[in-house]
Amino acid sequence: MDLLWTPWRYRYVTTAESAVRPGVPAALSGWTGDLGCVFCNLLASVDHAIANGMPAEQAEKAGGLILRGDKCFICLNAYPYSLGHVMVIPKVHEASLAALPAHTAHELIDLAQKTERVLHAVYSPHGMNFGLNLGQAAGAGVAGHLHLHALPRWIGDTNFMTTIAETRVMPEDLDITWERMRKAFAELG
Repeated sequence: MDLLWTPWRYRYVTTAESAVRPGVPAALSGWTGDLGCVFCNLLASVDHAIANGMPAEQAEKAGGLILRGDKCFICLNAYPYSLGHVMVIPKVHEASLAALPAHTAHELIDLAQKTERVLHAVYSPHGMNFGLNLGQAAGAGVAGHLHLHALPRWIGDTNFMTTIAETRVMPEDLDITWERMRKAFAELG
């Protein structure tokens, strides 16, 4: 029997239902608040750790936060569909694209363009999916806080594992993905 290493999936299936404060990684659990949103909690826990002496790079790595803009940030998807799966997320808790302030919506797209460049530089995918799922009926896992998914794609990347085993095989640990993406964004400027 072959063994497939998918630690991200195990963490998901064993903690998804019991997450007390979604979005707060164990390394950032010193923040005791709960804003009721995975993305708001993530950002608050990272900021709290930094404010309390944790080096910014260490706190941001613990949270998968790759880049901060003025109005939006980019972070890893903790349960990726493909290698390099990231999200561009407005800092403001808003469910609707139409309700975003114009400057926030513009930055969302500006960061999506940078993300496309970085993903091409780091992973050389054959294509990409960028998408917003607005509302639970549209497939949003976090319906209350808009987020733009960016997924690199390769010809033939859909295989039997996703179809029959509801499992995705990732050839790279999220810490490595974070380091590669962080470095590429820094180089892009």
